Amino acid sequence: MSNLFRMSRRDLLATGGRALALTAAAGIAPQFIRPGRAYAADALAPGMIGGPTGFDGAERYQYGPDTPEGRAIEAIKAMKGAGKAPTKIVLGLSDGSIGQLTKPFPAGAPSIKELWEKETGITLDIVGVPNGQEFTKTMQDISTKGGSFDIYAVEWNRLGDLAETGGIIKMDDYVAAHKPEWDDPQRGYVNGKKGVSLLNQYRGSTYGVSLDGDFQVWNYRTDLFNDEAEKKAFADKHGYPLVPPTTFKQLDEIAAFFHRPDKGLFGCTDLRNQGWGYTNWYQRFTSMASPNQYLFGDDGKALINSDAGHKATQEYIDALSYHSPDAISWGWPEQYGNFAGGGAAMTCAFSNLPKFLDNKSNEGSKITGKVGSMLPPGREIDGQLVRRSVLWLNLSASISSQSKNPEACYLLLQWLGSSRIYSWMTANPSGYFDPFQLANFADPLVRETYHAYHMDVVRETVSRTVPSINYPGATAFHNALDENLVAALTKTKTAEQAMADTEKQWTRIARRIGEDKLIEAIKTNKQAWPTVVDPLQG
Repeated sequence: MSNLFRMSRRDLLATGGRALALTAAAGIAPQFIRPGRAYAADALAPGMIGGPTGFDGAERYQYGPDTPEGRAIEAIKAMKGAGKAPTKIVLGLSDGSIGQLTKPFPAGAPSIKELWEKETGITLDIVGVPNGQEFTKTMQDISTKGGSFDIYAVEWNRLGDLAETGGIIKMDDYVAAHKPEWDDPQRGYVNGKKGVSLLNQYRGSTYGVSLDGDFQVWNYRTDLFNDEAEKKAFADKHGYPLVPPTTFKQLDEIAAFFHRPDKGLFGCTDLRNQGWGYTNWYQRFTSMASPNQYLFGDDGKALINSDAGHKATQEYIDALSYHSPDAISWGWPEQYGNFAGGGAAMTCAFSNLPKFLDNKSNEGSKITGKVGSMLPPGREIDGQLVRRSVLWLNLSASISSQSKNPEACYLLLQWLGSSRIYSWMTANPSGYFDPFQLANFADPLVRETYHAYHMDVVRETVSRTVPSINYPGATAFHNALDENLVAALTKTKTAEQAMADTEKQWTRIARRIGEDKLIEAIKTNKQAWPTVVDPLQG
């Protein structure tokens, strides 16, 4: 992740100004969530041992003793009875996410923090970390043995690097003892064990608990796509209907059709800048084979300096023709601001875009009621459609090896990351944690916050998502790819040169890390790659 990204995300929160997404997160709540009517029952439903009360529907987030949340609370109580529980757990958390734990939601409810402390008697001390500095702060605490945190919340694909330092602990014994049920087929992670492997594990062991859902999702303008004159003009030109694209070929043609910069409209604004853009290269590259075009072979050799890599990179370059002239400098704030202003026909962004921009309380948005969501474009291969998105950023929480009570920390994470509490938390618009569990997508409050039309598409996008590199050297690998892609975009390298140079740098990085260790991580990582392919549409 680049410094540019860090600044952009931090600026977005701090200023609330550059993009129309800048409606303060807390200020969005009234639009989406009706204030809780006086809920007569401020007690738990029959059979429940814990959970929030005080608002309509609170029982959805309450839990019995034989649930992941209930087992976590009961284990803490047993620990306290034995005099072994800590009085405080220190959680380092990005500034932009703290509100979801500290601000009550909806009206009448306690906050997540208040409920935890009420049920366990353990103070939850949340220490804010500037957005984008999570990994840096964590590594400082590990390398200096500062012991400032019991729990770190760090970008998901840093788990491999952190695990190899010994700065975070392996959670396998606690998982076996307390049974979190992350792979529950009704309520757990999308793709079950594969999803758990993707988000929580490194080399087959659990090192993190996901607290986020940063899957990249595509959006389009329904007013443009439903306009009869536009539909006729497009069909006359291309010979097929104007509908959300299912292939990159269609995406490129539709984007070119709508690209009218003289009228303030760009065809598509999926990002191209350093630190963000390579996520969109990932989608083009990994859909080049069925079920996936992998980055590395099982022998650890990079597969990017190939026909697939050259073609994906050339497409990535050519697509600049329907972007903003300064697309290479655009980050998230510019993208959101432009889309809110009606400046693009399509884009690919975090799943919170409709939450912020298709929002009547965001008075500056010109696209309220005009946003649609679609599955990622892909490619027709062997009579099927291969569509892939990518997971990028996404905070996972890990336990510091310096913590004096790691089991209590684990129990907090099991409680926090389990489907009832996490659904309640992610519905709260006061932070960045986005939905990713099956229970989240079905939850009425979450669907109201994020829009029902969007939630089903996000769920299906998750099942078609590949991981970015998440083993040791992840930062170095991505920096090399990123720099060469930017060189290709600025025409200082051809697509072939960019991929050849990336391959050389990746080979050197692999040797530095240790090829045997890397090969094991690559093979384990493949367990998290999707296998879903779609039928061709008629």
